[in-house]
Amino acid sequence: MFALHDRPSRLCDGLSRRELLRVGGLSLLGLSLPQMLQARDDVPLGVLPTDKTFGRAKSVIFLYLCGGPPQHETFDPKPDAPVEIRGPFKPISTNIPGIHFCELLPRTARIADKLAVVRSMATDDNTHSSSGYWVLTGYKYVGPNPRTIQPSDRPNFGSVVKKLRPSEVLPPLSTVWIPDMVRQNENVTPAGQTGGTMGRQWDPDLFMGDPNLPNYEVEGLRLGELPPMQLQKRIALLDQVNRHFDEHQRGKKIRVYNKFQQQAIELLTTDKARRAFDIGQEPKKIRERYGRHQWGQCLLLARRLVEAGVRLVHVNWPRAPGDNAVDNPLWDTHAQNADRLEDSLCPRFDVGFTALIEDLDQRGLLDETLVVAIGEFGRTPKINAKGGRDHWGRVFSFVMAGAGIAGGQVFGASDKTGGQPIRDRITPADLTATIFHQLGVQHERTVADRENRAQPITTGQPIRALLGLQPATRGRAIPGGSIARVPPFDESPLLNTNFELAVDLRPADGPSRPKGWRAAPLFDAKRPNDFCVKLVDDAGGAAAKKRHAEIGYGLGGNAAGLKIAQGTTAILAQEVRSPFAGKYVLTAQVRAEASSAAYWEKTFVKHFSARLVFYEYSAAPKTPLRRKQLASLAIELPPPAAKGPTWKKIELTKTFLNPKAGSNFSFGLGLGVAIVVEKTSDDVFDLSANTGPHRALLAIDNVQLTFVGKQRDDQVKV
Repeated sequence: MFALHDRPSRLCDGLSRRELLRVGGLSLLGLSLPQMLQARDDVPLGVLPTDKTFGRAKSVIFLYLCGGPPQHETFDPKPDAPVEIRGPFKPISTNIPGIHFCELLPRTARIADKLAVVRSMATDDNTHSSSGYWVLTGYKYVGPNPRTIQPSDRPNFGSVVKKLRPSEVLPPLSTVWIPDMVRQNENVTPAGQTGGTMGRQWDPDLFMGDPNLPNYEVEGLRLGELPPMQLQKRIALLDQVNRHFDEHQRGKKIRVYNKFQQQAIELLTTDKARRAFDIGQEPKKIRERYGRHQWGQCLLLARRLVEAGVRLVHVNWPRAPGDNAVDNPLWDTHAQNADRLEDSLCPRFDVGFTALIEDLDQRGLLDETLVVAIGEFGRTPKINAKGGRDHWGRVFSFVMAGAGIAGGQVFGASDKTGGQPIRDRITPADLTATIFHQLGVQHERTVADRENRAQPITTGQPIRALLGLQPATRGRAIPGGSIARVPPFDESPLLNTNFELAVDLRPADGPSRPKGWRAAPLFDAKRPNDFCVKLVDDAGGAAAKKRHAEIGYGLGGNAAGLKIAQGTTAILAQEVRSPFAGKYVLTAQVRAEASSAAYWEKTFVKHFSARLVFYEYSAAPKTPLRRKQLASLAIELPPPAAKGPTWKKIELTKTFLNPKAGSNFSFGLGLGVAIVVEKTSDDVFDLSANTGPHRALLAIDNVQLTFVGKQRDDQVKV
């Protein structure tokens, strides 16, 4: 809503100018007068430094990796540390000699010549909100509660940019945030995200939503029910009202207001901003290159916005369905750190980040766009009992690229465990000073607060070792790692659900990575009729690339001579990828197969039970053989029909919620699903006295897991 700061001069009809503006419908962008008072002509930048990198950036894309990425599994691997510190992943060489990243960033390793990596950032603060406040404002937090936004907060650095370096093309949209605010558990919105002491009129412009959705559009840029002719009439009315004011009543601020008012009207009537947000105009190939998920499409939208003239685009790492009040949301991997990184976080970052850098470069925009990727802190050197890493502000890594940044270098260093800086320690104030410097704002500048008191925009200094117009080195190396090792992000909670991929079953007591189906006992061609699990080609053979799984005995034809003791089990299992709290529905197609229908009833039904299971891993290393059952459903099947077996769909539904409000839900070491067949009768199942044929099994196909995420501690959206 426009809000005039002069006296509310009344017109002859008794209406104030403010009231006419309110009813005029011209506030669709959510703009206020102080947002209009940004004429760059009134903000002299002072004497330019001799450094040619000053003002090199026309725009900034700031990627905020909420939760705190681990330095060990990203840009500062520690291969010589003990396994409980280095983790399960290996370092890989980049295309710069001597610089190594984690193997989960193979694409990023191939563009290291364009990147400057900092390994010595520190806040010494292990709290999301206050450490994040420092990163987002350049100031250490001093206040009553960093988990809440207060008028006394220091302004977000984007608010400073909005005032001192507004866009020359889209002034009302100088600083844009997507796809949401920073939100902690239970929708806590921490300090450091607003104009703070400068006033809320300098807040970044927030545009919420998922640009990956087919119906994505920005509500603030819609005319809605207001036809264009009606809008023009209201603009004419506003002009008529303005003419009632004498020139001597129109001070400098009012003239500036008029200038930006016209720009706001232009946004509504010329489609300039709407076109920038219309991500659907991008070719399918480009959209897929960034990744067809919220994070990837936000990066593509950021490129479109800077291309359209937005000065600063802040992209928050988006929350996933169900990741509220859990023990590993966003990058906050207190549990299952390695699994979250491998299955979800690194595939999205590695694909999207490199797509952004390469796309900017190919369009000639990288030389004038500064890209920063950072979280609020790092993670602990030592991995905890849940396989996670906890908060760590003593040292962490971040990366910069683009305008005025000399790529192909590492600045600073941490110790041998990644726990402390040992060289070139810096703080977030130095990062904000660097951003201001690159945008052509002297870091010694001040801004006025609401009381018109001058406040320094930062206390840091530009990181001059990172600055330059040429790469830091001309040396190049052959990058290591495998892109196939980190495929593009797949949000499916289970892999190979139809058993169609050319991937054999892996032993249940083996390594838990890579994800996929595990089984025990596995079919052994030397003992083909044992009680076991096997993958079988469907009709049409291997050429049809269609298979299903079987659990039972006599899979090789005849189990004559076999003895099976009570309690013997066979299991087909898979770990769920990135599980969160919410509602799970596990389904599978199953059917009975046996020597005959009578044999099925007489032997399998009498001596065995089968069930669909949710379980939690009970020990490390993770194996479905050591599990805690969370829910199960008995599988009861009719005997195989003489005309041929038919599939039956079975379904197990389970909702996992927090035991009490305010607590974090935990799956411990991880969640798994399984089909378990067990010998349950009291006696020994003895086939040694009978030559057979003895064959009975459960066939399984099309195992699917659907998930609806928890919205709050007590709610699941269905």
